[in-house]
Amino acid sequence: MFAVIETGGKQYKVAVGQTVDFEKLEGEPGDKVELDKVLMVSDDSSVKVGHPFVEGARVVGTIVESARGPKVVIFKFKAKKRYRRTTGHRQAYTRVAIEGINA
Repeated sequence: MFAVIETGGKQYKVAVGQTVDFEKLEGEPGDKVELDKVLMVSDDSSVKVGHPFVEGARVVGTIVESARGPKVVIFKFKAKKRYRRTTGHRQAYTRVAIEGINA
């Protein structure tokens, strides 16, 4: 059984027992998370597709950790103008262990 959910402006295909990195979610490690923007649910015999979301469907998980991803270096440069700027960015994410899909 798997589901396609939307969180943080992105879509993820999740299954029970899987660990997924989502955009930063509120909560501490060990807290339960309930994601209700379920776009599609599929089990072995049937598929439910929402319009836009499946009514009454939820994905339940537990926050494992909140961390930041690897550094991305942004380097701006203009030829022959002595212009150089270096900045960096680290995206925050939340790792969630998927425990159940309720359709």
